[in-house]
Amino acid sequence: MGSPYGLELVENCLICKLRTDSFFCGLPKASLEAFEKIKFTAAYPAGAVLFVEGQSPRGIYMLCKGRVKLSTTSSDGKTLILKIVQPGEVLGLHATVSNTPYEITAESGQPCQLNFIKREDFLRFLQQHGDACLRAAQHLSRDCQSAYQQIRSLGLSHSAPERLARLLLEWSHGEGADEAGMRIKVALTHEEIAQIIGTSRETVTRTLADFRKKQIAVLKGSTLMIRNKPALERLVGA
Repeated sequence: MGSPYGLELVENCLICKLRTDSFFCGLPKASLEAFEKIKFTAAYPAGAVLFVEGQSPRGIYMLCKGRVKLSTTSSDGKTLILKIVQPGEVLGLHATVSNTPYEITAESGQPCQLNFIKREDFLRFLQQHGDACLRAAQHLSRDCQSAYQQIRSLGLSHSAPERLARLLLEWSHGEGADEAGMRIKVALTHEEIAQIIGTSRETVTRTLADFRKKQIAVLKGSTLMIRNKPALERLVGA
């Protein structure tokens, strides 16, 4: 089934070729069949706001395709991107389980396919399926660990180059390299990178230019080429 946003929607989780081992995708067949009965599949354009900080939880979203930005905004309008959600991950889990307002804002960074499950249906699903409940606990644990890592990066980094180096090293984790270096797809603007590491767009642009001049890393379009990983590691004291 097609959609107005250039996505080929996959509405049946049981036959979905995008399935991974992450969260609900990796559930046993019986639990996945029960999940299939309570979820709603929809496509969203880039820039669509799924929920906002302070809003009462309506339920969870599971990202199937695309990417979603999770952010928080200060009273003076400064935005900090907390995470770029990847396919297979769940949004709004903490707020839905704890029945507290969404603590962040979720916005699609590109056309996305998501599954939505109402809060009441989701809580009943967790009560009836222990394997799904365990998956939810593991997902919350990973979210907590990710938050600790970001706090450490922002709190212990002494300069913008060090923060950017930490981010690039995080992106490079598990990636292979060839003779030219390590290639990574980065679908983020300089402004979005700045919002992740807590600095200005101008500082990110200037730091990337310095990295390029020193042959450490080059960002061209959506491709990041890390040419000198040891130099990044020295910047963060790794």
